Amino acid sequence: MFQLTGRKLAIIFFILFIINYVIAVIWSSEPDRVDIKNYMTEQAAANDEQIVTGYATTSALMLVAETLLNKPGGYLSNDKMPPSVFMDNMPSWELGALNQVRDLSLIMRKDFSRSQSQSVEHPQLKIAQPKFNIDNTSWQLPSAEREYQDAIDALKIYRSELANPTDPNAQFYARADNLVNWLNEVQSRLGSMSQKLSASVGRTRLNTNLAGEEGAAQSTFSPSQSLVKTSWWEIDDVFYEARGEAWALLHFFQAIEIDFKGVLEKKNATVAVRQIVRELEATQETVWSPMVLNGTGFGLVANHSLVMANYVSRANAAIINLNNLLTKG
Repeated sequence: MFQLTGRKLAIIFFILFIINYVIAVIWSSEPDRVDIKNYMTEQAAANDEQIVTGYATTSALMLVAETLLNKPGGYLSNDKMPPSVFMDNMPSWELGALNQVRDLSLIMRKDFSRSQSQSVEHPQLKIAQPKFNIDNTSWQLPSAEREYQDAIDALKIYRSELANPTDPNAQFYARADNLVNWLNEVQSRLGSMSQKLSASVGRTRLNTNLAGEEGAAQSTFSPSQSLVKTSWWEIDDVFYEARGEAWALLHFFQAIEIDFKGVLEKKNATVAVRQIVRELEATQETVWSPMVLNGTGFGLVANHSLVMANYVSRANAAIINLNNLLTKG
């Protein structure tokens, strides 16, 4: 009769550990960048659809969402089994990309697809946008994957109707004011991310919440200064969340350059979009260290969070510049 001795158990656990470790390493590989222009052309050819204004942005949104579900290992944020239950870098990356998907789907529903504030929402975008907002860790009743796939399916219908020359109800309005609304969302998101990355090194921050606003008030008292520092356990999570957001934005800005070509050329702002893409590309450089390091600003050990904060801040500054060109240029 076969008996499990202590040595045999140790060998079995060691083998299982190695297998799970290898799988975790494979599943932690971040997706490659996709050229949206080529991807859009391939999608149009595969679905026998005409490329129209809005086709690139909708395709980019679908691509990022589909990547969350179809990359190696699939969607990991809600997994309850090893090895993914012990992984945090890739789920953080997924959350970062998902945040940008949520923001863009909201702007598409309330701005890009509507001619004015009194116009009717497109029914498919009305379905897709709330489904992207389900809890990213939900694993049943309903599962996040099922809801996200339903949202992608709704976007596909919208894109098909958009490309149909006989259907005037599906529209995408590439106007400067619509683009500015989305840029404001991106600025807010990247500004917050830059602050969280910078907080890897604890520092005292002055309270500037009401600066420059005469007569302004807030609900409750806040101290004049406070120590802001990201927990040691969350530093790598914030780092990979920022990489996920930047990866998604890379594709969205490629699409924006295509769909808003006329607006950008009129404002001489095409080069500004390309500069944003270039800054975002820097965030996707290979991390050669086996772990995210958290050295002091000018210490002997690197601080990867501060490096990422620099790239994110530069991208955000370029977005602010683009925003100014569209509103004042």
